[in-house]
Amino acid sequence: MKLSYLKPISILVIIEISIVILFICSSLKHILFQSTAWDLAIFDQAVYLISKGENPISSFLNIHILGDHAALIFYPLALFYKIYPSVYWLLLIQAFVLSFGALPIYYLSQYHGLTPSKSLTISIVYLLYPLIFNINLFDFHPDVIAVSSILWAILGAFENSIILFIFAIIITLSCKSVLSLTIIFMGLWLFCFQKKQQLGSIAMGLGLSWFIISTRLIIPIFSDNSANISRHLERFNYLGNSFAEIAQNLIFKPWLLLQGLFNLPNLEYLLLLLIPVIWGLSWQYIAPLISAVPTLAMNLLSQNILQKDLLHQYSLPIIPFLMVVLIMTVSAKKSWFRQNKYIITWSLICFLALAKYGYFPSRYLESVDTWKATKEAISKISTQGNVLTSTYIAPHLSQRAIIKLAENGSESWDFNQFNYILLNQRHPGRESSPELIETIKEKVGQNDNFNLKYKKDDIYLFTQKTKQ
Repeated sequence: MKLSYLKPISILVIIEISIVILFICSSLKHILFQSTAWDLAIFDQAVYLISKGENPISSFLNIHILGDHAALIFYPLALFYKIYPSVYWLLLIQAFVLSFGALPIYYLSQYHGLTPSKSLTISIVYLLYPLIFNINLFDFHPDVIAVSSILWAILGAFENSIILFIFAIIITLSCKSVLSLTIIFMGLWLFCFQKKQQLGSIAMGLGLSWFIISTRLIIPIFSDNSANISRHLERFNYLGNSFAEIAQNLIFKPWLLLQGLFNLPNLEYLLLLLIPVIWGLSWQYIAPLISAVPTLAMNLLSQNILQKDLLHQYSLPIIPFLMVVLIMTVSAKKSWFRQNKYIITWSLICFLALAKYGYFPSRYLESVDTWKATKEAISKISTQGNVLTSTYIAPHLSQRAIIKLAENGSESWDFNQFNYILLNQRHPGRESSPELIETIKEKVGQNDNFNLKYKKDDIYLFTQKTKQ
């Protein structure tokens, strides 16, 4: 069935509603000073600097933004900042691409012979998948763009649309270097199981080429490659301290691999990942999940607990292939639930149980008592000068060349490098404490170069006399 034959008016309306809901939620979280420097301020700063024609050197990571994950996607995103520089562009784009993934799912469902109502139901299942809502609240990550682009690539493969297929793969690869592994394995799936040798070869070729270019050329050029590798390898240090040592241990000490895979946190992670769609998974149609093997393996083997939940970005590349398995199973009438009302009910139950909408009346209101004072202090920062502030305030001030965090260790810095020092002693933020803020306050207060410009509700703004 060709795309031109479809007129999915209902799904477009649902997508629009989803965009509005997701954008309002992430914006409200940001307004409440609950978005963080890691990662919203990091990416906002990078995109802003690119839009101004400056080198996007992250003052948080101390490297060029391409030295992090070779995410070229930030350059086209900077075009939006040329219209008007605002962090809300990133939140809007995120809400759009996450919601827009429902459209290729609708088309894929139609391709596999599902009725319009069933296709619409499967699209709603995707939108109600808890990670979609949760990741929208977790600042911004370029990975969200890859969810939709992978789905479009899969659709292009089924439709034998080489242009769509290649374009979608290029977008995916531009989001993060590690996604090249997903594309390689997607190509393997297409080549071996879908009998699409040409498209499978293209995917494997593009994925492998980008993996080599990004990891051997781009990232080393724009960062201290050894430090960057070490930062990521520490999650797997029980397997070894280098790629060579890990490979050696996997061969000669296989029990390390088994210990890393078979444990309770991994069992819990797999249950969380699969429960929202368990009703529609069948071993007969599990082949698409071959594409998710790299992501799943890294998450299972990692010691970083953040890679084993439905809150963070690490599981996003798995979602498109879970949805394809779901579509194939439903198409073959092998799913547990057949009627739309039962499918939607299950998805709603899982959403209510696992989505973090409950953060709004609880966690996101923790610093509301300093909200007004924080807004007033920010309004007094009138230049693009260097800033030292907390992790929760940073995303509101990240459109400048230098912004640092008042975290553990910052008390020993030379504060004269900053034009503004904005502190929240009542809610000091990540890797900080009221005691640390008090120490910084005392040191800055004794510095003759600074004035205390604003003080209210434990919010303190110091400005440098000669640098504003």
